[in-house]
Amino acid sequence: MKLSARAGGPLSGTAEVPGDKSLSHRALLIGASAVGETRITGLLESEDVQATASALSALGISITRDAGGAWRVQGRGSGGLSEPETVLDLGNSGTGVRLLMGLLASQPVTATLTGDASLSSRPMGRVLAPLAEIGAVAEARAGDRLPVKLNGTADPIPIAYTLPVPSAQVKSAILLAAMNTAGVTTIVEPVPTRDHSENMLIYFGADLSVTKTEDGGRRISLTGPADLAGREVAIAGDPSSAAFPAVATLMIPGSEIVLPNILVNPLRAGLYQTLVEMGADIRFEGERRVAGEAVADLIVRASKLGAVEVPARRAPAMIDEYPILAVAAAAAHGTSTFHGLGELRVKESDRLAATAAGLEACGIGVETGPDWMRIQGAGGPPPGGGSVAVHHDHRIAMAFLVLGLAARAPVEIDDASPIATSFPEFVGLMNGLGARIEAPEAAA
Repeated sequence: MKLSARAGGPLSGTAEVPGDKSLSHRALLIGASAVGETRITGLLESEDVQATASALSALGISITRDAGGAWRVQGRGSGGLSEPETVLDLGNSGTGVRLLMGLLASQPVTATLTGDASLSSRPMGRVLAPLAEIGAVAEARAGDRLPVKLNGTADPIPIAYTLPVPSAQVKSAILLAAMNTAGVTTIVEPVPTRDHSENMLIYFGADLSVTKTEDGGRRISLTGPADLAGREVAIAGDPSSAAFPAVATLMIPGSEIVLPNILVNPLRAGLYQTLVEMGADIRFEGERRVAGEAVADLIVRASKLGAVEVPARRAPAMIDEYPILAVAAAAAHGTSTFHGLGELRVKESDRLAATAAGLEACGIGVETGPDWMRIQGAGGPPPGGGSVAVHHDHRIAMAFLVLGLAARAPVEIDDASPIATSFPEFVGLMNGLGARIEAPEAAA
């Protein structure tokens, strides 16, 4: 399903982006492990999150959606999952499959987990290693790839584990396993990563503490088994999804939009910090806390952007946003350099290579190394005119459609179908703001 994006008039209006994907997965998984009902509003109804809900249903958890759009999870407490009769297919969801492995690891059930071609090419060893220390036994395809047959343990062992690379997914998998493990499980992360699991576990009643280490990292300790109670969870808007209309607004002269109810957790706000450093006019209004998370309304206005150098230490706070940041850098004055991008090599695609190839196809000078990227900004509208291969990656698809909205010539992507994994409403929302995204034949 090809799509084309071309420049038009300014963007304006209010853009209500869908609920945060990270919070949506965790609300389902932790709600399933609580006692009683968890009612979730604002849940992201994307393919990724639906896959997590379907997997939990196969594990014996009752999950329903009421007429008003709220999701109700009937939790069975820590250790309450049943052995599934079918293979658990998580589609394209790396978050879903890795966190579910953690939940299963400390329960005496056997399950086989799989995914689509993209997910099945991604490494699972980094999460399977600590789960093996807890007592789970896994059989994986060569290279620790899916499908994985996971045998959970009836006698999980609390562990002390230092993350070898920054990964919120690995950290979260260990914490979910720790919920059904007697004793204190401790995780040390030398570089802080998104802390949604910690925040939500505390919100549900877990005995969890977080302290800073001397070198600027964090030590997280959870005492299990966790005694969680069902809660009301309101999911804030996804800052990763909000990034696409925000950057489009910054790049298109005369544009101004409102992004209400956006998650602004400091460990997820690296993109917005970077955009402000580039000269972006972004205001955060009405800051508040909802279900343990920081939330605000964003006012975004078109801005002249300058080049930026992004340090490696910021990467965990914006790891999903580098494709759209690269698009912003393509319109900036000067040369931007991003460091610490090694993790992009093992996302839905090799995002570093896919982003660079897309920029080159659109006439932007770019250089890359094993974990860095350098972009020569056009100092205004990028050339555009390219056809971009998205490699089954939703963020590559949306980023280059945004580039097309601000470019001198239209930009086409070869496949828009992956967008449904995280932001099914993307095209309708953008066109509602005044964008011109359509099938290539319609554009012609």
